[in-house]
Amino acid sequence: MSETNSRQALDPKAARMGTAPLLPLIFKMSLPSMFSMLIQALYNIVDSIFVAKVGETALSAVSLVYPIQMLCISVGVGTAIGVASLVSRKLGAQRQDIAQEVASHGIFLALCSGLVFLIFGLFFADDFVNAFSDNEALIQPAASYCTITSSFAVFSFVSILCERLMQGSGDTVTPMFTSLSGCITNIILDPIMIFGYFGVPAMGVKGAAIATVIGQVVSMTVNLIVVNKKQFAVKATIKGLKVSGPIVRQIYEVGFPAMVMQAITSVLNIFMNAILIGFSETAVAVLGVYFKVQSFVFLPVFGMNQGLMPIIAFNYGAKNRDRMMKAMKIGMIIAFLFMSLCTVLFQAIPAQIMSLFDAQGELMTIGCRALKTISFNFPFAAIGILIGTIFQSTGHGFYSMITSILRQLVLILPLAKLFSALWGLEGVWWSYPISEVLSLVFVLIVFKRLWNKELQYIGQEQK
Repeated sequence: MSETNSRQALDPKAARMGTAPLLPLIFKMSLPSMFSMLIQALYNIVDSIFVAKVGETALSAVSLVYPIQMLCISVGVGTAIGVASLVSRKLGAQRQDIAQEVASHGIFLALCSGLVFLIFGLFFADDFVNAFSDNEALIQPAASYCTITSSFAVFSFVSILCERLMQGSGDTVTPMFTSLSGCITNIILDPIMIFGYFGVPAMGVKGAAIATVIGQVVSMTVNLIVVNKKQFAVKATIKGLKVSGPIVRQIYEVGFPAMVMQAITSVLNIFMNAILIGFSETAVAVLGVYFKVQSFVFLPVFGMNQGLMPIIAFNYGAKNRDRMMKAMKIGMIIAFLFMSLCTVLFQAIPAQIMSLFDAQGELMTIGCRALKTISFNFPFAAIGILIGTIFQSTGHGFYSMITSILRQLVLILPLAKLFSALWGLEGVWWSYPISEVLSLVFVLIVFKRLWNKELQYIGQEQK
């Protein structure tokens, strides 16, 4: 297809990202993305709520494996972000033929990622769990959960990619419903497989893992059918694919930093577990609960990120600086207000939140203190995440990666170690908001540098 023809083939849904009124467009793009991200969070939190009814050891087992689940999500979402960002930029530049090539590479990369996690799940899951505990009552269910969820991660990878392809094409409503199919399946199967109903044997933690995988299979199947049957700008297929090194490189210029940014949470969780287990297994369970609950705080903001990204990327490709920056400012205000509200809720009802996980005694006491202290970081994180959207959407994902590494490794881990020595367990929780404030200062400095160097000049050559 010639460049002229490809420019005439721009999809109308994609074109509206450069012309529609911004506030309604941002809500239309972001709200379904938020919903989709919340559905992803439900996979983990539903497992924990039901598993907690088995016992605190079972909850600790799932919490111990949570970093690996986050790593799976990081790889899937990071690759999908890189694909969606490049697809949106090519659509903005009216190169739909190249956008389709990018989408095909995304499916190929999702399959390759699934193979890596299959190998980990089959051969290294036991070693991972054994590195943290010698308690057999904890090791056995944790290893089983890790093996199952890791080995079949490919279903999640393909599903996430399909959702991002639809979003990158300008449709964020359809993925909301396709992802819901898997979540509903998981919610229905969890109690059946954990506790044993309708003739199914009670499998405990292992049953939770199986229910999660089946839900992901359903979601992937529905996503593949929809994205390839409906009229989207691109299709999810590898038919006739010839792998292109330059396209893979461009995908991971944004995708790899995004992957690292989310994977840092997994790495942070691993090292935090190592610090907390020195206090008690209950402290590990509390951190697991926090990460499950905070998904309902952060993932809507990341959903806003995903909704804004195609808008910003499209207008960056179209060299419309004013519209691009206005979209970011609107998104930042919404995210800041939402996160501030969540801080208020965590301060007001921590006991009610912990009670979702059958918390009592020490689990309730430690959990309430942790939720109240860590939640002070929410408003600062909102600003940093939304500035990161600009970095990712304009092909500068490396900046997002650096700022995330600073916040979640370079700052928080040394602070957690230092504060735990000075003030005990309470000091670990305070390391979260303090590191968030310090990292936000750095993010603002980096953004100012990018603005002075490049962003302020976008579109001037057209004048």
